[in-house]
Amino acid sequence: MTDITTDEALEEALGLLRSRAVVVLTGAGISTDSGIPAYRGPNSRPSNPITLQEYMGSAAARQRYWARNHLGWRRVKWAEPNDGHLALAELERAGAIQAVITQNVDRLHEDAGSENVVDLHGRVDQIICTECGDLLRRRTLEEMLTALNPGFIERAEALGVVEAPDADAQIDDALAREFVVAPCPRCGGVLKPDFVFFGENVPKPRLARALKLVEEAEVLLVAGTSLTVMSGLRFVRQADKAGTPVVLVNQGPTRGDELATVRLHSGTSETLRAFARALLPPPRPRAH
Repeated sequence: MTDITTDEALEEALGLLRSRAVVVLTGAGISTDSGIPAYRGPNSRPSNPITLQEYMGSAAARQRYWARNHLGWRRVKWAEPNDGHLALAELERAGAIQAVITQNVDRLHEDAGSENVVDLHGRVDQIICTECGDLLRRRTLEEMLTALNPGFIERAEALGVVEAPDADAQIDDALAREFVVAPCPRCGGVLKPDFVFFGENVPKPRLARALKLVEEAEVLLVAGTSLTVMSGLRFVRQADKAGTPVVLVNQGPTRGDELATVRLHSGTSETLRAFARALLPPPRPRAH
């Protein structure tokens, strides 16, 4: 493994990426430049995300979850793709990468223009009823929660709000106990964000699609993930077992460092933009 932070590492990575079928795996580190907090990393706050078992087993847990989500959702709602997302979209349009598998639920890859995206853990902008399976937009739920909880955001902000990953936020427990949770407008059932909670499995068809992409890849580019959870690390292990080169870009240590062919200790956005500058054809000069 090459594990250096100079231009040599960049050139070695580009040598692997150039003119090959590249599949990209991204994590929370690609979205921090868009203002979305990460669970892990040098500047991450301690976080204890709710599990599926807690959520489904306790009405009080759901009340606390939606009180916090109603506040934290605002950061995700207004987030815009950063240079890393845009670089990957440009590389896909040029045929320099084949697909993106993302562990993020923020949909910023799609907003940037990427089309072949596997949202491994689902999407934060969609809500599903756990009983009837009906889907609704998160913005629609926001309107419902605002109507049910007038003045809640203002009271929470007066007491102080600390935003956390996946549209979560840390707020006063007493205030959270006042929150009114919205039922499914169709059947009255329990609503849940349409993404994978801790303790919940990735849907098999979605996982199978991602595994197939990595199987067919000639290079796996990993960007902005510590690979702490198996849902991401499995793809690096799959590539390593198949002899597929792995280019790994992340500022902090990862569980996949020993499996990387090239390891770049650098920021995700600037590194992906550097890849795009080197791999994309130069713009055509304008005719006079």
